[in-house]
Amino acid sequence: MEQTLTQIISPEKVLQKIKRIAFEIAEDNYDEPEIVLAGICKETEGYAFAELIYQELKKISSAHIILTHVELDKHNPGDSVVELNLTEEQIDNKVIILADDVSNTGRTLLYAIKPLLSYSPKKIRSVVLVERKHKLFPVTPDYVGLSLSTTIHEHIKVVLSDKQHAGVYLM
Repeated sequence: MEQTLTQIISPEKVLQKIKRIAFEIAEDNYDEPEIVLAGICKETEGYAFAELIYQELKKISSAHIILTHVELDKHNPGDSVVELNLTEEQIDNKVIILADDVSNTGRTLLYAIKPLLSYSPKKIRSVVLVERKHKLFPVTPDYVGLSLSTTIHEHIKVVLSDKQHAGVYLM
């Protein structure tokens, strides 16, 4: 059976939401000299989302913005090794913002945050383009592009790395 995709956010609206999120991040951290923006999984739409936020933050923030990534198995984060592409100096006393495309149960963000707690970050925040309301873990993103109530059988597909098909889709 073929899945049908229904576009719920156009590419233009995605960019508008990303700009708004970047302004929220800049306002919340206006006095910070450095912000570390960590996309979850470099070869995914979560990292593509982080890259777009990074581009916007560079335009509007006086802070030094560091773009990096956190690697883990998004389908089974509890049983995977979480790899930080950061040194202790880049984490200690810094604002860390974890970015992912979609938050569903909160599991991925929870496990991505876990190794950061071995250090001493100044604060940790999370940002997602789409938040679904199926939480299993007490993790709520701090910055959200769109909050959706979906059925458990529906899925959200975010496309950012393919400009021709960019947008947010309901499957």
